[in-house]
Amino acid sequence: MYCFNDILGVSDEINKVKAIGMMACQTSSPVFIYGETGTGKEMMAQAIHCKSIRYKKPFVAQNCSAIPENLLESTFFGVSKGSFTGAVEAEGIFEAVQGGTLYLDELNSMDISFQGKLLRVIQEGELRRLGENKIRKVDVRIIAATNKNLQTMVSEGQFREDLYYRLNVIPLYLPSLIDREEDTLLLSTYLLNK
Repeated sequence: MYCFNDILGVSDEINKVKAIGMMACQTSSPVFIYGETGTGKEMMAQAIHCKSIRYKKPFVAQNCSAIPENLLESTFFGVSKGSFTGAVEAEGIFEAVQGGTLYLDELNSMDISFQGKLLRVIQEGELRRLGENKIRKVDVRIIAATNKNLQTMVSEGQFREDLYYRLNVIPLYLPSLIDREEDTLLLSTYLLNK
């Protein structure tokens, strides 16, 4: 698990991002991390979790593009025994992370029809397992990430506007290395030594 000390850099750009990340630790509000591939989005998410009041609870990272569309609901919300042929009782990711932090990477790849169900769980703090009527309370902090321009996706109808605003409470923009050239030598030296 990474902490803020593991995020290397002396540039103003990275120091600003780390300062916002440190402030985000003091709240349970959702965080949305933007940045190109390889900028350290998951590292930042772990650092925020490690410094938050939820640090003793689970941190789970889930790549949203890795879940087939037909398994989204059962993966996130769980399954009730007998809800379909051969179904066994299983908790979903939200229950497994109870009290902790759920990092949703590549959230932009999630099917738009499922986004409404996700929004409801985030807003209400409750869910129902697939095939079950019982409502279960969940307390999970969401940190989401993308390398896409979500505002463009919202305007094109590819991402739900209400979910965007629900998760974009604390936006963090991770700069690419080209935007913080003074960190190049520091990072190169670190990687060579490692």
